[in-house]
Amino acid sequence: MVVKSQLKYIKSLQQKKYRMQYKRFVAEGFKTVEELLRAGWKAELLFATETGLDKELGSNTQLISPKQMSQISSFKTPSKVLGVFEVPEAGEVDFTDWIVALDKVRDPGNLGTIIRLCDWFGITHLVCSTDTVEAFNPKVLQATMGSIARVDITYTDLPSFLKDADVPVFGAFMDGKSVYDTELPSFGILVMGNEANGISKEVSDVIRNKISIPQYGKPSAESLNVATATAILLNELRRS
Repeated sequence: MVVKSQLKYIKSLQQKKYRMQYKRFVAEGFKTVEELLRAGWKAELLFATETGLDKELGSNTQLISPKQMSQISSFKTPSKVLGVFEVPEAGEVDFTDWIVALDKVRDPGNLGTIIRLCDWFGITHLVCSTDTVEAFNPKVLQATMGSIARVDITYTDLPSFLKDADVPVFGAFMDGKSVYDTELPSFGILVMGNEANGISKEVSDVIRNKISIPQYGKPSAESLNVATATAILLNELRRS
């Protein structure tokens, strides 16, 4: 049973200010919760609505009714599993492999998809500007499908981070050099920009290499979705 104090606490974590205050976040869905537990993330509370699921997740899982789950879930159609986890400390960024950096990416679905792409392509470090959407937003977590457990995410002053980085920095621009004509190193930083405005001027000023994805056929679409563009560029980074 979810007691009144737990209900209030869990519902408060739907807001960023309380996630920041308590350093906790809510993860929903069996796959996401299972992935986080498997990766060793610390769960403060675990709930399940079906006998069997509670046994799979661990002895500290509380069995609750679907009605109670709907009271603590942030989704219109609640899942069968929900967990409250500690926000992990960001690890030290490893510059010996490729790093993805995001400049003012605002859409939760895009960030969640990019986290999944980093997981798929073996990118373990994702660096975000401080005004990029928060990684523990419920919609971001849902879109990651558990991949957030394997990607280390850091929020920082992006221009300063790039300026201090002693590795090649590549940014995605509409007028950049074709990625297919660019010699790509085995490590560096790939910067992706805001959905509407691309990479900001303050970040652009410290990017040494500007690359693009060429358009084929008759010009029509203004640009690619940032997550789609990230997928194409990460494929080229790994292929080369």
